[in-house]
Amino acid sequence: MFSYRNFAAAAFVAFTGFAGTLHAEDKVIAKVGDTEILQSELDLAVANLDPQLAQLPDEQKRVAALSSAIDVKLFVNKAKGEKIEDTADYKARMKYLADRELHNAYFRKHIVDAVSADEVKARYEKEVAGLPKQEEVHARHILVANEDEAKAVIAALDKGGDFAALAKEKSSDSNKDEGGDLGFFARGRMVPEFEEAAFALKPGEYTKTPVKTQFGYHVIKVDEKRDVPPPALEEVEPQVRQMVMREKYLAALAEAKKGMKVEITDEALRKGYEEVNKDPQ
Repeated sequence: MFSYRNFAAAAFVAFTGFAGTLHAEDKVIAKVGDTEILQSELDLAVANLDPQLAQLPDEQKRVAALSSAIDVKLFVNKAKGEKIEDTADYKARMKYLADRELHNAYFRKHIVDAVSADEVKARYEKEVAGLPKQEEVHARHILVANEDEAKAVIAALDKGGDFAALAKEKSSDSNKDEGGDLGFFARGRMVPEFEEAAFALKPGEYTKTPVKTQFGYHVIKVDEKRDVPPPALEEVEPQVRQMVMREKYLAALAEAKKGMKVEITDEALRKGYEEVNKDPQ
């Protein structure tokens, strides 16, 4: 359940890995000795540039990516000369990277790309329906230095004085030119004495006695009351999409585990794994 202040999804396993699309028809961009650098390789290098370099203009990014790709090929040539690819460490790393890329490809296909706009909208509406009602008021105030001045303002209002006009004339607050308008605010936004007085008023009413706070003496008027509106879907769409993706991830993970026995030989690791996986929700 999200709240008004924190409309955010719970964290889930991060989707990492190479981004980019391979071309159906690759062309050779450069050569390092007899080794070709293809357009698809350059595109992958551009897509995975360091975040600082990713801010460069497109042509500069391509140059930076090509420079990086050439550096890679130069070291690859040296590594092959030393037969590093035949070492156990290299083979273990390649197995790990291959597994990770397969995981990421599956994740992208069945989770990231599988989230529809309708699913996001439905989840948003479900969350909005479950939000607790929270009241907010639209209020104005006139701030003066002492109690007698506040009583004089109240007397003028009792005689039919216009609140906005009196605010412009009498208030010492910076919003006096707006008629003392504070806009809408919910509980917890104002100092306690001010908040208590404001929420006790009905629309159209003003305080009949001065309200003292650390800032001085206030005369408060409430123009309107309403329930706090939920954030628009457009404002929170990324967070809601994360919620839907997380649900899909957990569902896909549960499906993948069906009929698959997981054995962990290290006792401490087994207990730790069972602990963190006992309630994925």
